[in-house]
Amino acid sequence: MKAIMGGLALLALAAGSASAQETPVTVGISGWTGFAPLTLAKEAGIFKKNGLEVTIKKIPQASRHLAIQSGDVQCAATTVETWIVWNANGVATKQIFQLDKSYGADGMVVRNDVGSIKDIKGKTIAASAPGTSPYFVLAWMLKKNGLTPKDVTIVNMEPGPAAQAFIAGQNDAAMTYEPYLSSVRAAPQAGKIIATTLDYPVVMDTFGCTPKFLSDNPKAAKALADSYFEALDMIKKDQTKAYEIMGADVKQTGEAFGKSAQFLRWQDREANKKFFEGEFKTFSNEAADLLLEIGVIKQKPDMNALADTSFIQ
Repeated sequence: MKAIMGGLALLALAAGSASAQETPVTVGISGWTGFAPLTLAKEAGIFKKNGLEVTIKKIPQASRHLAIQSGDVQCAATTVETWIVWNANGVATKQIFQLDKSYGADGMVVRNDVGSIKDIKGKTIAASAPGTSPYFVLAWMLKKNGLTPKDVTIVNMEPGPAAQAFIAGQNDAAMTYEPYLSSVRAAPQAGKIIATTLDYPVVMDTFGCTPKFLSDNPKAAKALADSYFEALDMIKKDQTKAYEIMGADVKQTGEAFGKSAQFLRWQDREANKKFFEGEFKTFSNEAADLLLEIGVIKQKPDMNALADTSFIQ
């Protein structure tokens, strides 16, 4: 009996020791389809297997940097240009791996009588606040069509509510993304998608953390990147199960999630290496110029300190 009790005690001690070795990290994301492999890594036990105790919090993009600044989260997922805004405004962060690229998953929806983006001049459009991806995409689309945000009336709404309000007949246009963009695709009587990231390929999402977290926990940072790539491998091996897990997080069936996912491309390790060697730098500089022009930032941050690619090697 004593031997059995002793064995149980040793097992409990070992379990406690294993649990103690898991590095806790809280991650801020949204319900955007491109971030879903992070949820998959958590729900499928990939993070845990790699020594991480990950808590995922859904935080609107407009306030995600505040959660980082307060210490409530140590890492987050967001668009490349948003990291520029955060760093320019004193929220020090570094991108460590790329998550996805939008291939039609972000877009502008308008009423059926609007013929071109130029025609929304003077109209009301719903979009997230300055410093967010939807606002940036709006500014980019307007600039490419000879307009600025001052040429429209912007009502600040998050992508989900913006799409719902548009379908309900509110506002002349809206900026939204998957899975909410598909709700407009399914309601042609309300309006149409006039432009997406197929026309303007400017939405690229990355994962980053505070410099303190990275310096204090380099192994955990590497495990975060490795776990993401393992989640992508799981999607390839068992897509049906993976889609069901990721869809459930945003109240979608696996089939519906798959339809949303077709409008983006998750980026594996090799795609990451290629991205950070070229496109990342080019796009970041052009994005910073636009952010300055529309007054979202007052000066560029150190553009060479925005990423640490050592964790994707």
